[in-house]
Amino acid sequence: MTRESATAYVVSALEAKGTATRDDFDVAGLVAAFRDIAGGWDFRSMEQETFWRIASTHLRL
Repeated sequence: MTRESATAYVVSALEAKGTATRDDFDVAGLVAAFRDIAGGWDFRSMEQETFWRIASTHLRL
């Protein structure tokens, strides 16, 4: 995966339930945090609980 495909994956996951949009999150910060944790751009193996725990720390208020 690339940064662009990783970003698209994150945006898709954030918007999948229809309750939030990319504008509700600091997507760039979220992608950077995921990259640090995953050690690369492929976030698909990340557990959903971990994904949403990290995403919740990047909400825009």
